[in-house]
Amino acid sequence: MSTEIVPPNPPRSPDFAPRQPGLGTRAFIALQHVLPQHAISRLIHALARSQTPWIKNLFIREFSRLFRPDLSDALQPDPYAYDSFNAFFTRALRSDARPLPDNPLALASPVDGTVSEIGDIDEDRLLQAKGRHYTLDALLAGRQEWIERFRHGRFATIYLAPYNYHRIHMTCDSTLQDVWFVPGRLFSVNRVTADGVANLFARNERVNVFFEEAGLAHGLVMVGALNVGSIETIWHGEVAPRRPRTLTRLPLTELNREMRRGDEMGRFNMGSTVILLFPKDSIRWREGLKSGDIVRMGETIGERL
Repeated sequence: MSTEIVPPNPPRSPDFAPRQPGLGTRAFIALQHVLPQHAISRLIHALARSQTPWIKNLFIREFSRLFRPDLSDALQPDPYAYDSFNAFFTRALRSDARPLPDNPLALASPVDGTVSEIGDIDEDRLLQAKGRHYTLDALLAGRQEWIERFRHGRFATIYLAPYNYHRIHMTCDSTLQDVWFVPGRLFSVNRVTADGVANLFARNERVNVFFEEAGLAHGLVMVGALNVGSIETIWHGEVAPRRPRTLTRLPLTELNREMRRGDEMGRFNMGSTVILLFPKDSIRWREGLKSGDIVRMGETIGERL
């Protein structure tokens, strides 16, 4: 592995610059409350997988025009070579594109994205945005065995914008212990909505994945969003959307249960958010890492204690 160099002043995302909630912002949030979120996401799900050349090329062309994704580190840099828009959106990277830290105790960012919030869990409360909190109990759908593990612990919320790489990787060596599908809404998860919708991450549909290795437990919550009704893991394939939409513990398999740092463990079929959870006094976040910082998969974001 190459030695990773963390920039002294991490790049900042304009998506997380402070904003005043104007009329347009309030209208955008109000609209999401009345939209048929799951129906819209099912339509996008079907169109994104179309292999009809003019449909997939139209999606890819307009997406590239609007979001200007960087394909320089993609395994296949030609956007029109992909079979569907979804294949383009979840494209693989070159094997040398994301070097992992040399330090075996370092925690690697599981995704490319922007740090939404990061810090300590206050008893069982996590910061969503300035003035807004939500609870572990709500986020983890009442799974007491895991709620108690992470009480007074540490968390990091990382937002994936549409132009980001959308595969999710392991932040440290771990063994899969538990996976839950949690039904919910599909609000957008961008900064505007995080500022304006209470309990956003605990209300949206999500997949909660729990790991443990050498005494270190950690959780990774994959939060769905509008147009992101599809979430996959390497163990179960497409977990969401699913029928019935009820709280479901997913079966474990011996295949690929033991994971190494940097291994792919899932993907979003469109952009969304991941939330990392660690127990009290088990890790420390990288000094200076804060809301609005841009991170890349494999970059050091913390360290085991």
